[in-house]
Amino acid sequence: MDQLLSEPPSCIQEAGTWCQQIWQLTGNEWLAGSANWLIAKPFTILLIAVVAFVVRLVIRRLIDRMTRTPEDDGKDKVPALLKPLKEKAPDLIGPGILERRRQRARTIGSVLKSITTVVVYTIAVVLILGELGINLAPIIASAGIVGVAVGFGAQNLVRDFLSGIFMMMEDQYGVGDVVDVGEAVGTVEAVGLRITTLRDLNGTVWYVRNGEVLRVGNFSQGFAVGVVDIPVAYDADLDRATTLLKDVLATSAEREDLAPDILEAPAVLGVESVTPEAVLLRLTVKVRPGKQWAIQRALRADAMAAFERAGFQPPLRRLFPNGGNNA
Repeated sequence: MDQLLSEPPSCIQEAGTWCQQIWQLTGNEWLAGSANWLIAKPFTILLIAVVAFVVRLVIRRLIDRMTRTPEDDGKDKVPALLKPLKEKAPDLIGPGILERRRQRARTIGSVLKSITTVVVYTIAVVLILGELGINLAPIIASAGIVGVAVGFGAQNLVRDFLSGIFMMMEDQYGVGDVVDVGEAVGTVEAVGLRITTLRDLNGTVWYVRNGEVLRVGNFSQGFAVGVVDIPVAYDADLDRATTLLKDVLATSAEREDLAPDILEAPAVLGVESVTPEAVLLRLTVKVRPGKQWAIQRALRADAMAAFERAGFQPPLRRLFPNGGNNA
């Protein structure tokens, strides 16, 4: 019986196509006609996936390089990613500022990496679906509806993340800062995109959602002001007390343990308030951020000791001459 020869596919006449090359290699009509689906499209899809992976890898490497903190000469350097951004803690030195910069750079870098991954892979998926001949319009419409529903249900989570991003970009606070966020006051131990971790003076760790932070009081930016009120008896010689206080502050400001943290000479403002029990003399001192509490305690102790040596009677001793023991 004679073998019936079917007509070869027309695509073999197109020079340089996969169809022509497969026909020349195999002489098989089905393979030649299906070359586009069996070879061309899989190869194109594989190429898209490989290019997307390489592009994502290269961009992530660049982000890692930009977020790395230079430490080659022992100086405090800013990661390349943070140079265009404003830094609100230029006066801090030592491990605190280094850790602050590292964590800020790592967090911003993490956001950029996530955005890069989503954008690159989304483009790759769209191109692959286009190669497969799938109509993308219904998929995009459905994805938009699902995205709106998920966004509405997770609006608090989205708000936390957006607030965390802006906090990082604006450098509102960082690791080592002492802040007041309303519900908690303490030292910042970690700053994330969703949660800020604080430790208060009692050692309690507070986890504060960034979206719930309506205002932030930062005690560690630029400089701080120490305020000390010294009580003296109601009938004390105020002029002599003020002069003595100025002398004590001038001496205290030169102490080796206090001088590095005092930015300006302490100032005696005078009488702050008068009550039947005592007169409060107020003094202020401009100090390095975060050092105001230690400076206040030291100046208060020096002033009270000097007043006692000078014969000034404490207010309570004037009210209770026997030290409060009337027995």
